[in-house]
Amino acid sequence: MSQTKVKLLYMDIYRVHLYVENAPQWREWFVRKLGFQAISSTTNNDTHTELVQNGEVRFLISSPRTNANPVAKFLQHHPPGVAELDFAVDNLELIWERATNAGAKILQPIQEKNSIKWGKISGWGDLCHTFIQVNRISSADFGGLKNYGASEINHNFITHINSEFTGIDHVVLNVANGELEPALNWYETTLGFQRQQRFKIETEHSGLSSQVLVYPGGRAQLPINEPTSANSQIQEFLDANNGAGIQHIALSNKDIFATVRHLRNQGVPLIEVPTSYYENLRLRRGELNIYQLQQLEELQILVDWQQDNPDALLMQTFTKPIFPQPTLFLELICRSRKAKGFGEGNFRALFEAVEREQMKRNRGVC
Repeated sequence: MSQTKVKLLYMDIYRVHLYVENAPQWREWFVRKLGFQAISSTTNNDTHTELVQNGEVRFLISSPRTNANPVAKFLQHHPPGVAELDFAVDNLELIWERATNAGAKILQPIQEKNSIKWGKISGWGDLCHTFIQVNRISSADFGGLKNYGASEINHNFITHINSEFTGIDHVVLNVANGELEPALNWYETTLGFQRQQRFKIETEHSGLSSQVLVYPGGRAQLPINEPTSANSQIQEFLDANNGAGIQHIALSNKDIFATVRHLRNQGVPLIEVPTSYYENLRLRRGELNIYQLQQLEELQILVDWQQDNPDALLMQTFTKPIFPQPTLFLELICRSRKAKGFGEGNFRALFEAVEREQMKRNRGVC
């Protein structure tokens, strides 16, 4: 007796929405520092919003014009950062049904305009999620959406963008101690994410516990961290952010060497990796050649691989926090030969690098 194969729903991280004090200023930062293009700008009675894009990576950036709008209210409670994480989906009704049946709070019911459907719900903490249905023909289709504000979505294919970034690989959420399991359960039950890798990092100074969530029918990945010590860098984020929030956004690209060199030339501050990391790397170099090793050390890039697939390299580096507070930072990631996972060696190296920056702040060192 033949069995019918059930088609998985599709979900991809489509866009990140930042709430800031001055949207035009941050538009210029993304354009000048990261090579984004300014796509659109809109102003209504209480909010100014900018859309910037580089390849398949999109940021909406909003700032308040009055004290009585959602952006202002967010900034009264949190420093600048991610207020909304949005997903492109291929069957909004089914995803919406699952979310609402699980008790998700509806912020904006399903709407449709120009053959595009969308709806918004509350996420974990003060985060919210908009789901946008597009026809899944090719990755180029995801470039066809523009969001001019909270209530209007327009369709306009964007072409000839000189792209560095091929997509948002993953977005990391930090939650309070004891909230990791409830947050995981919420994203599993409400949206259908599934658990993948689990990490627990402990140093002599602090620690964290992390669980990676993936969406089984798409590319969306959402690791969630909780602190395991009072002085953890995750706790520092929670204190500075006044609660749970997005810690970092990973931007994928095909040539991380060229991208990192460009960002360093533009003055984007990146993490510092100790020489001992590259000394150890030479001992376990795997398929890396001398030129690659030199490039990795020169540009301060982390690299990892799985023993059963040593030529599939996972290369990463990270900016320092982009806002004055020790909150949101960006990751640059390159998955050579479709490398999977998150690289436990890289994960620990990142934790230690951020921990060193935290210790500098605590000592008052610039």
